[in-house]
Amino acid sequence: MRHRKLHLWLLADLVLLAAFFLCRSHAGIMTALASGATAVRRFLGGICYLVPFSGMEALCVALVVFAAAYLAWSIAAVVRRKTTSDRLHRAYSALVGAVCVGLTIYVGFCGLWGVHYYTPSFQDLSGIYAQPVAEEDLLAVTRYFADRLTETADGVERDEQGRFAVPREEILAQSVHAYDAVEEQFPFLEFEDPGVKAVHFSRVMSALDFTGIYCPFTGESNVNVDSPACLLPSTAAHELAHQRSIASEQECNFLAILACTTCGDDAYAYSGWLLGYIHLGNALYRVDPEAYQTIRDSLPPEVRADLTDNNAYWAQFQDTAVQKVSNEVYDRFLKGYGEEQGLQSYGTVVDLLVVYYRDAAV
Repeated sequence: MRHRKLHLWLLADLVLLAAFFLCRSHAGIMTALASGATAVRRFLGGICYLVPFSGMEALCVALVVFAAAYLAWSIAAVVRRKTTSDRLHRAYSALVGAVCVGLTIYVGFCGLWGVHYYTPSFQDLSGIYAQPVAEEDLLAVTRYFADRLTETADGVERDEQGRFAVPREEILAQSVHAYDAVEEQFPFLEFEDPGVKAVHFSRVMSALDFTGIYCPFTGESNVNVDSPACLLPSTAAHELAHQRSIASEQECNFLAILACTTCGDDAYAYSGWLLGYIHLGNALYRVDPEAYQTIRDSLPPEVRADLTDNNAYWAQFQDTAVQKVSNEVYDRFLKGYGEEQGLQSYGTVVDLLVVYYRDAAV
């Protein structure tokens, strides 16, 4: 029977996906699968961290090369067939083969990472839950973060324009200690950090609107080193939250801010307060633009220089076709795993920040 092996491969993928989707509502099964997935990812990470370059990036390049070669080979194979029937069979075989490869990658992703969207979250494990935010609390916490920014702005190396200039290599090296204090507060987050890796084609990441990526197939945390370095420490901390099997983007942003501001490193502290201020400030601007502007105007020139530099960098990629497609795909991806707000789920970090820092801000 023609294509029998391909059909069996396709059937296996579909059965595994069906089993995953059917088991999503069973917390016990998902938790057991997640435990095994964590062990596998950390094993893979132990191997991939033996080399200095990003294994994820190497896999992506290999996948692009493979896809191009597969397409060229398939077209040539179809053209070489002498009859229309043989050409149709060959084209069908090539198409099903491509679908099988794609589904197998997706099955692997579901097994290695997707399971964590259906296990107890950081909020469940810590008892810190996002709650509706009162406007006066949002204002107080935003002002609190602005004050911390003012305090830490002079503690980092800067260039002649007053912009954040801590070497990226130093930031990446320090990432292994980012969670030292947080692990004491939340022991369930304990993990021996291998650090983060710089992506060589970081400009491509920027075009796709990504500052960092955790790859479950290699167990690596990867960061964009083309974008302004002022947010690189908090990006590294965000990706290291994923190393701890935290799937939610909003929770990883919260943990990144908490880790950065408690780890004792000046560059990380500044970056954490800056990331938190950006999220809080954006939320405050939507409800009280005048209060937001008053706080922003109170920031020292160095902080405003970093904000301007960061905004200018990302503006060059704004509303491009590549960015729109990337955001749409990622939005659907988040919603597919239960993050109903999609990309807007990043804004929910504001609720966590206000709940956690409200008392300190009073």
